[in-house]
Amino acid sequence: MAMDSRPVVVVGGTGFVGQEVVKELFYSGQRVRVVSRHPRLPEEVEDGDPVETVEADLTDAESLKPALDGARAVVNAVSLYHETRGLDFRRVHVEGAARLAKLAKQAGVEQYVLMSGIGADAASPSPYVRARAQGEQAVVEEMARAVILRPSALYGPQGGLLATLARLARLPVIPLFGQGNSRLQPLHVGDLATAIARLTARPATPRALFEFGGPDALSYRALVSLVARHLGRDPRLISVPMAVWHTLAMGLSPLPSPPLTRDMLWLVGRDNLVGDGVGTFADLGITPRSVRESLPHCLPR
Repeated sequence: MAMDSRPVVVVGGTGFVGQEVVKELFYSGQRVRVVSRHPRLPEEVEDGDPVETVEADLTDAESLKPALDGARAVVNAVSLYHETRGLDFRRVHVEGAARLAKLAKQAGVEQYVLMSGIGADAASPSPYVRARAQGEQAVVEEMARAVILRPSALYGPQGGLLATLARLARLPVIPLFGQGNSRLQPLHVGDLATAIARLTARPATPRALFEFGGPDALSYRALVSLVARHLGRDPRLISVPMAVWHTLAMGLSPLPSPPLTRDMLWLVGRDNLVGDGVGTFADLGITPRSVRESLPHCLPR
């Protein structure tokens, strides 16, 4: 069967997740349209390849309309992790996500894939986590058959969780969030991109909600130790009460790009694991990479 020649639109296609999705779609033979405020083509793309760029903003409906013209699917990979004067979580993750879904439906786009995150909860004390959950609901109200994806903590050769832990591993002492017992399933961003490419390549999806995590359910303490050992380091790990972290985060909040926010703390303060009764990699025939096998590639010594 020939591949559908209509493009898959990746909004936020130049971000950490978006650029991997664009490459995976391209490698899988799908036509791609990269949409961003400052779009650019991946280095792998050559003249004549079925990849194009469109400049648009998730908060501007008029700029989005031409980006959706003739598309068969749209992937919303836009992310905002800390608020600024011009952008807040609600404007991006709720209003922006719903706006894109509404315009996609009007344009005849058949599939909408929304990037959210494990732990999205409308009752969370975190404005970020609440906005993710509210954004999911707002999108489904516009497109009832939208596909919601909730990944665990992401890493890859270009950044993400492991790169952050590698910087910490250089320190002689590493402070932990509480006891460091919260568990997560670190996920290679390439495996998430593969899942998205498989979802957009099929006319119908087996489920409307997927949660994706790597095969290793590790405590934060164990993950820090694993990265440190890989890099030949032996730092001392000390427990720091969450109340202290929250006080520090409040002090850092006035910075333009704070290295720590209370939203981050609310996320790391609880388990970040794939739940029950949701779609997983198994539904798509994908075996995700483990952290241990990824370390040499993501963090070469």
